[in-house]
Amino acid sequence: MEYRLLGNSGLQVPVLSFGTATFGGVGDFFKAWGTTQQEEANRMVRLCMEAGVNFFDTANVYSRGVAEEILGNAVKGMRDKVLISTKATFTMGDGANDFGSSRFHLIRSVEDSLRRLQTDYIDIYHMHGFDGNTPVDETLRTLDTLVQRGKIRYIACSNFSGWHLMKSLSVSERYGWTKYIAHQAYYSLLDREFEWELMPLGIDQKIGTIVWSPLASGRLGGKYRRNQPLPKENRVQQGGGHGPALNEEFLYQIMDALDEVAAETGKSVAQVAINWLLQRPTIANIIIGARNEEQLQQNLGAIGWNLTTEQVKKLDAASDRDPIYPYWHQRQNVRLNPLPKFY
Repeated sequence: MEYRLLGNSGLQVPVLSFGTATFGGVGDFFKAWGTTQQEEANRMVRLCMEAGVNFFDTANVYSRGVAEEILGNAVKGMRDKVLISTKATFTMGDGANDFGSSRFHLIRSVEDSLRRLQTDYIDIYHMHGFDGNTPVDETLRTLDTLVQRGKIRYIACSNFSGWHLMKSLSVSERYGWTKYIAHQAYYSLLDREFEWELMPLGIDQKIGTIVWSPLASGRLGGKYRRNQPLPKENRVQQGGGHGPALNEEFLYQIMDALDEVAAETGKSVAQVAINWLLQRPTIANIIIGARNEEQLQQNLGAIGWNLTTEQVKKLDAASDRDPIYPYWHQRQNVRLNPLPKFY
């Protein structure tokens, strides 16, 4: 297993982590992701550990805490051998303070997650989204206090805009508080907007990237094919998808390139799509998910090898599209705006 430093920290993480959004299946949205219960979750965790994947990602909102509970049971007796990431911000109840990144909500959320996970500390604690109602300094001061108390060890964010993250880093630096070391972000061959601003920010500020949905809600898994009906049994059509509306022709263009590279490498299209991400700047870790052990074994096969430069270029070309303003304007003068080499 390859390990990489997570951002500007000393924490080494495996390049793959296992996402537990499929654990529990409570509610229509997460039921579409999966309905993995305790016994199968235990087997999946063991398979991950055997493969060197000792990093597990969850969130309090996943099945309203059930995913955290299942993960806590699955890693019982192995706490010193695993890394656990969880998150807070999204709605966890009907009360006026049951969401957001306020001091009130975060302290309660951390204590609830610790109890469900059956642990004394959380390795990486994410703000699941940006809270525009709470002052940034309130959120960061609370997180710093939780680090000082030993409740959490590192902090990270997820789904932030560039200015959200940059403002947060500035506030932390001003007061000497703990900084975000990573940004958990949506990124794949199908959706490369992350490269427009968040990746250059990550390079400049040494923020590691943890990728969620590397297969674009399953669209890059191999079931979506040109001249074939869209699969009925998939997360998107069952109400559990993410991202913008699907441009079918663009997807098939990418799938054609993936098929070519898969044939050249002897790997599956999903493995190729994940391996492509591992070649990108700032990427420290990719969250893989699975509804069952077969899918998990397939995703684990995405590492231990590398695409060639020509194969990366082929996939780059197939998935490239014009950026929105101001990024297209900035790209007109790369002398003023140096960009990652793959542009």
